[in-house]
Amino acid sequence: MAKPRTPKSSKFPAAAKPPAGLPDRETLLAFLRSAGESGKADIARHFGLKGADRRALREMLRELEAQGALGKRGRKGFAEAGSLPPVGVVDVVDRDADGDMFVKLTRADDDAPIVRLSPARNADAGGAPGMGDRLLVRFERLENGELEARLIKKLGQSAHKILGVIRKHRRETRVEPVDRKSKEVLVLTELDARDLKEGDLVLASVGSAAGRYGPKQGKVLEVVGSEDDPRAASLIAIHSHGIPVGFSEAAEAEAANAQPPTLQGRDDLRDLPFVTIDPVDARDHDDAVYAHPDPDAGNAGGWIVWVAIADVAAYVRPGSALDREAREKGNSVYFPDRVEPMLPEVLSNGLCSLREGENRATLAVRMVFDSAGRKKSHRFVRGLMRSAAKLSYEQAQAAIDGVIPPDGQDGDKAPPLLDPILKPLWAAFRLMGKGREIRSPLAIESDERKIVITREGEIASINRRASLEAHKLIEEMMIQANVSAAESLEAKRTPLIYRVHDTPSQEKVQNLAEFLATLEIKWNKGEAPQTSRFNKLLDETRDGPHAAIVNEVVLRTQMQAHYSADNLGHFGLNLAKYAHFTSPIRRYADLIVHRALIRALNLGTDGLTDQDVSQIKDTAETITYAERRAMAAERDATDRYIAAFLSDRVGATFNGRITGVTRFGLFVKLDETGADGLVPVSTLGQEFFVHDERMHALVGERTGKRWPLGLQVEVKLVEATPVTGGLLFEMITEPLPADPRAPRPRLGARRQAAVKPRGGLPKGVRRGKRR
Repeated sequence: MAKPRTPKSSKFPAAAKPPAGLPDRETLLAFLRSAGESGKADIARHFGLKGADRRALREMLRELEAQGALGKRGRKGFAEAGSLPPVGVVDVVDRDADGDMFVKLTRADDDAPIVRLSPARNADAGGAPGMGDRLLVRFERLENGELEARLIKKLGQSAHKILGVIRKHRRETRVEPVDRKSKEVLVLTELDARDLKEGDLVLASVGSAAGRYGPKQGKVLEVVGSEDDPRAASLIAIHSHGIPVGFSEAAEAEAANAQPPTLQGRDDLRDLPFVTIDPVDARDHDDAVYAHPDPDAGNAGGWIVWVAIADVAAYVRPGSALDREAREKGNSVYFPDRVEPMLPEVLSNGLCSLREGENRATLAVRMVFDSAGRKKSHRFVRGLMRSAAKLSYEQAQAAIDGVIPPDGQDGDKAPPLLDPILKPLWAAFRLMGKGREIRSPLAIESDERKIVITREGEIASINRRASLEAHKLIEEMMIQANVSAAESLEAKRTPLIYRVHDTPSQEKVQNLAEFLATLEIKWNKGEAPQTSRFNKLLDETRDGPHAAIVNEVVLRTQMQAHYSADNLGHFGLNLAKYAHFTSPIRRYADLIVHRALIRALNLGTDGLTDQDVSQIKDTAETITYAERRAMAAERDATDRYIAAFLSDRVGATFNGRITGVTRFGLFVKLDETGADGLVPVSTLGQEFFVHDERMHALVGERTGKRWPLGLQVEVKLVEATPVTGGLLFEMITEPLPADPRAPRPRLGARRQAAVKPRGGLPKGVRRGKRR
């Protein structure tokens, strides 16, 4: 495989021009090597060729290309065969059985090598790539001599492949893209379309246009399902985002050969009455909890909190097929109708899951809290445990509240556990709440929805997720366990993967301050961002008319969390040290932290290896990329399911709130379902609306009437497209009147912007000759 070319100074400096005349073969190749790639006109200009020499150059280039010494780059460019530029635009053209993606230069002949893609090092790469995406990459050579393409930024859907749905017309068969942002419609030949049915979901390659105008021709590469399949939404998301599916035979065999745990090398924790508290439909159980008062007289009023986590490291060994595939998947991906797990089911739902009444291997942490809710100490134990009960959040909460459990749930399990297990857990949680209050983590409110799917794959309902005290109890205990893991590893100077959340940038805080000024809310622009200051703002506006919009803008001011080998702290939780330790069944980051603890604390021989340590930075980037990929796929699947749910309610009206303001329209989130849809700016009225970024509003150029972020509105559903997940609304609510404090609208701003500044002519107007 050819080595990527790095920019070099030309062999022929500008000050010393090369000898005039047709270059020989080696001189021409040396020039292309230094230039990276060049067109015929540039080559001729460089060597000072004219007339017959230019014709001879064309013949020479044609001959070198036929010999395989040169390769085409674009329509007119040439490069040395097999060479790669330092940075280039590529298409994702392949994916292997392990889920690794491969890319090729977009404008290149077959001589350009296909290179393995590595994740971006920056957080602004534009989301997780999938098959057919177009990317900007940097080509790098590794120590072992292999090439890799390091993702810089996702540029959008490639012209290489599209995922689409078959539409049959009288005269032709078309592939219409499922990506609502794509306008690429392909036409199939009669031969290709012969065995296809209306509504088939297909992966198709893009050819050239049959004529000068009209759609391009396509070739179907794979039929992945049907749009009539109730589960089509998740199928589309999986293929669109390149989610690795299933496991290799080697990984399945390793999982099948796993043995139940024994006491060898472990502490016996089976007498501790741990319980799991999870969603009612949870199939795997990563964590279990138990609490009791501290018997130490020196810690009066203190509590002991145990958090036991599935010991996945005992089954997924470094370098194994299970390990390689878990690393590539990065995490489990959750769709409304299915889960694409990080580990095979025999482990994720079996030996690694902390099932009620069954012996399970665990890595547990025992934490001591004082009467003020501060953690005094902790220690990790590798043990054998047995869960006393499997409870849902609703069951545990109902027992604590003394109410009848929700319909369809077993209400006999939780009440007997109330005094010996649940009340001590709640007492410890309320004590820990004192420390949480002092820490003051960010208190942004979220409105999460749950899509309930029937066995047939139909949507039964879309419900708002309840926020119970039981959720907060598990969350706080998991946070403290995660902190304990990071503290122990830092104390032992052991490399680890942190979960980091950077402080909001100065630019974002400045934008927040300017927006708050439009609401007459004070914010000191020079004030350093602090969670307590954000919480004070949220508390002051929570019961007022601007509560929703302030919550939304504060959320947008925050940075995005990610994984890193360097500790940047966690701003949202207001923690200096934080790592993910509590979900190793579904997150690879947690498995690495487990291995690090095993190595640092001498808890076994299956801890972090030297190879794990050497690639820990790359692992952090890989799993961050996988997390973004999973989030995008889950979001797209949810959008499609909701569009299908609302497709028979076109024409109905809904209440909602403006959650996005752009120059092309308003995004509205419906109160009933949480669905997001667009109100195009062209449908808002007769006048031209300008996007005021400072006020987060569309403002009428003539009247000053406005549509601000956070405004409660009523809309009519005009269109719902399940295959793309798109919803189109029509605004019914009238806009707010002009803001008397805002500057008067500048009439004609659009027309003025279309004319060149003084000193030039409008675009497209040519100056005539003098006579």
